[in-house]
Amino acid sequence: MKRILKAGFPQTLKYRLFTAFFLLILIPFSLLNIYNYHKMEILMQQNISEQSLEQLERMNRMLDDVMSIAFKTYVLLGQDSLAADILKNPVKRDRFDNKFLIEERFKSINNSFFLYTPFVYYTLLDLKENVYTSYQPDVPLHYEAIVSEKQFNHMMEGERPYNWVTNDPNYVANDISSSPYLLSLYALLKDANFQTYGIARVSIDYSYWFKNIVRQAPAQHDYYIINQKSETVAKSNSQAKLSPASIKQIIKAGGSGYFVDDQAGNMINYSYISSLGWYMINSIPMDILFDKMNRLKNQYFLTFLLFTLAFAIMTFIISKTITKPLDHLQKKMSEVINKNFKVKLPEEKYRGEILLLTRTYNQMLDDMNVLIQKLKFEERQKEAVHFQMLLSQTNPHFLLNTLNIIKWLALRKDIPEISEICVSLGKLLETSLYAEQDLIFLKDELELVEAYVLIQRYRNDKPIHISYEIGENLQYALIPKLSIEPLVENAFIHGLSKRIYDGVVSIVVWAENNQLKVEVKDNGVGLEETAKLPNSHKRKGIGLMNIQERLQLLFREGSDFAIESSDRGTTVSFRIPLLVSPPYVEEDKQDVESSDRGR
Repeated sequence: MKRILKAGFPQTLKYRLFTAFFLLILIPFSLLNIYNYHKMEILMQQNISEQSLEQLERMNRMLDDVMSIAFKTYVLLGQDSLAADILKNPVKRDRFDNKFLIEERFKSINNSFFLYTPFVYYTLLDLKENVYTSYQPDVPLHYEAIVSEKQFNHMMEGERPYNWVTNDPNYVANDISSSPYLLSLYALLKDANFQTYGIARVSIDYSYWFKNIVRQAPAQHDYYIINQKSETVAKSNSQAKLSPASIKQIIKAGGSGYFVDDQAGNMINYSYISSLGWYMINSIPMDILFDKMNRLKNQYFLTFLLFTLAFAIMTFIISKTITKPLDHLQKKMSEVINKNFKVKLPEEKYRGEILLLTRTYNQMLDDMNVLIQKLKFEERQKEAVHFQMLLSQTNPHFLLNTLNIIKWLALRKDIPEISEICVSLGKLLETSLYAEQDLIFLKDELELVEAYVLIQRYRNDKPIHISYEIGENLQYALIPKLSIEPLVENAFIHGLSKRIYDGVVSIVVWAENNQLKVEVKDNGVGLEETAKLPNSHKRKGIGLMNIQERLQLLFREGSDFAIESSDRGTTVSFRIPLLVSPPYVEEDKQDVESSDRGR
């Protein structure tokens, strides 16, 4: 997975900046803006829907008011004594007088309710075949034809005192009303004794009323009235059409609310008229609804795109000022190896952080050249030392063979002292012969010390005492070869050679904090007195400086070397990491032998 991500992610700084800009800034910010605009659109839909529903509710109340006025006119007609007398006794007056008086009553009722618009029509029937109207009928009035209509039949039969009819066929002349249906109130007129003396029909031209109401609405908004049978009762625009799916969803939902018809691209708001079982509907095109929002959104995203483009160009320019020197630096670094680290960058061409990087790069080349020269010098020194070592290996072989001959001659002549000296000197020479071995056991180093001390005891007249204080379990601790013996030798030659009394050399070895500490102390005359002696007595060869350099080469900062001297003696000490390497093979053999004996 990491390899796939690494392979798909740009490797250069310039393209990484662009990728980071698009992934971390542009895309999240664009998604956030789209989300915010979407939320704003939803809020706008809710706000516009609330306003539209309020408008529909006002229209519903206005329709209820018109229906209420129609009912009140019926009540007033029933309470009008002159109208009641005309309907009860039509023969008391002339027929034209009756018609004139009734029409005057109609005008009086209209004036009392401020009905200046001709969308309420009155029809009165008595029980003596007379008909009175406030309108010009579409067809000549015939009493028998009117009373034979379904609604009048119901009223004559006395089923109900009044009834609202929502789809009453329009009976008004076409030049007055062109609506196909009227909303009519059919009601019986009764006297104080509850005797019926006539029938009143108050009709409302709701289509005409509806068009007057929605005339002030925006031209792009369409208004509808539908009934429970999914029939369109009225609409503001004859060309407008409400989709069947929207009508079905309105009737199924019931009540009031809104939804978006995605197929037609309209927002539908609807309100239920409970008294009639109708739905008042407002349809708003979405493109008109969000026209300003879309223009604002387009302007915003265009501005954002221009700023993004400007930012991308600026980022490219800035990144180029960084990546171009880096590319140049990369090419120069590729030439370094081929040109032996001699390639440098011109510092006068760069500024700022690139200048600091250039200076650091040039300083690095200088330091590397110095280190290379130093390594070459050390390599030549190692080759010279190795050559001298190979050259010097021939002499110890010859001396070992010679000492072996002397030892056998001493044994034949029965001179054990010479034999012992030869054996001790052979150990020292044999140890120095194996140059490839740097570390030996502490016990082996102490054996070399004993060999040297044995030789010195035969050489000196004065007795010399050697004391050992070795820490527990340190006999297999690893220590540099010929690191203690030269210190003892140095104590003999430079510290104890001029004493007139017995000399003492003490060797102390202990472990502390994972460090092996070695101390060689003598009671000689000290380094200052030794320095005053003639140089002819100083030993040439391995000295203190040799030991110190070997410790530094082997352990670096893990070693330490110290010399303390006074007229009462000299103490030389050093410390190295504690390395214990017991001979596992020998122990395994001993375990096997002991198990065999147990059997």
